[in-house]
Amino acid sequence: MLDVANYTPRLRTVYKDVVRPAMKEEFGYKNDMMIPKLDKIVLNMGIGEAVKDSKKIKSAQADLTAIAGQKAVITKARNSIAGFRVREEMPLGVKVTLRGERMYEFLDRLITVALPRVRDFRGVKGSSFDGNGNYAMGIKEHIVFPEINFDQIDEMWGMDVIICTTAKTDAEAKALLKAFNMPFTS
Repeated sequence: MLDVANYTPRLRTVYKDVVRPAMKEEFGYKNDMMIPKLDKIVLNMGIGEAVKDSKKIKSAQADLTAIAGQKAVITKARNSIAGFRVREEMPLGVKVTLRGERMYEFLDRLITVALPRVRDFRGVKGSSFDGNGNYAMGIKEHIVFPEINFDQIDEMWGMDVIICTTAKTDAEAKALLKAFNMPFTS
């Protein structure tokens, strides 16, 4: 049986034992607190079809909750947009922010299980950094995660994955994610 009180995610151990010393040597940090680390991972699903059918939001929320292991919150429209038939406070998507143990567990599942299951996968784009050390990527089908039962879904949605780090530059953030075996193409 798994001892939950003393459980540490695999990637957190890898970070402590392998990544930190490698980053300190590569970038010449003088202090251990200068070494970049993962801050949070934000998962987001925009459900445009929710304008016509409000039940789709509940289904997307259940799917994202299963993927993240943490309850997803429903995001609502801030403004009304007549052209899109969107009213203020209308539910349009779901999101969840992961930190700590769940963040490391999700990143491990993303890299080792979900990304290899993507059809025609050749790696993730290495240029999707924002200039401040954060990485964003999109997944076209949320069914690549093993938590989703393929037979029980009514619709496939895409999702955004934003990995926020404490790195000051994109080069530091890319080195950090590469150390976690993120499959970059370039």
